[in-house]
Amino acid sequence: MSDYTATWANVYDVRPETEIPAESPLAWSYHNSGRPNVGTNSRAVLRERAMLGHLILRGGAIVLDDAVRQVLGLGLPARPNSLSQDDSGERSIQWLSPDEWLVIVPGGEEFALEKRLREALGGAHYAIVNVGGGQTLLELEGEMARELLMKSTPYDVHPDAFPVGKGVTTVFAKSSLILRRPTETRWELVVRRSFADYLYRWLLDAGAEYGIGVEG
Repeated sequence: MSDYTATWANVYDVRPETEIPAESPLAWSYHNSGRPNVGTNSRAVLRERAMLGHLILRGGAIVLDDAVRQVLGLGLPARPNSLSQDDSGERSIQWLSPDEWLVIVPGGEEFALEKRLREALGGAHYAIVNVGGGQTLLELEGEMARELLMKSTPYDVHPDAFPVGKGVTTVFAKSSLILRRPTETRWELVVRRSFADYLYRWLLDAGAEYGIGVEG
């Protein structure tokens, strides 16, 4: 086995300056399935936070934690299925597996962040993958948000089992997604682009009895 370790990687800016506008994974869905307005009877409200920066980090927890603290000012989540956030709530790190974490930052920050992390990690064994083009994030709020989730996933979303700061990968409808609870009132669904339209239509159907509205 070779002792050689590659210390270079091709890093690409996935948001280059271009005349062609980027589109949300749900752009087609909005056009074909509509966007019900939020009204006084809307007890569940859905919004998409499209075009955020999504990075997958893999490697040893100690090495990655040092680099992430240096670059982002955040530490890796200390426990499985947990979520760390900065004071603004705009930047987060989620535990996905013993050597895998999901970092989400405002769109446009991910390219510089990846370069800074690679510089901080040097010759350590790690992987950083920009997956922002393949995912989107949906926020769900409202008095019936938890009931809507209960119709959609077998995972226990009772506050005793799913406190603020928890995040899991779970079955949702006939698909899967990452379900997170960053605050008392807000849930987040990290959805793969290939399932986005299906899950959007599922949420509209399952939330119809709650007068679900979509903020644009």
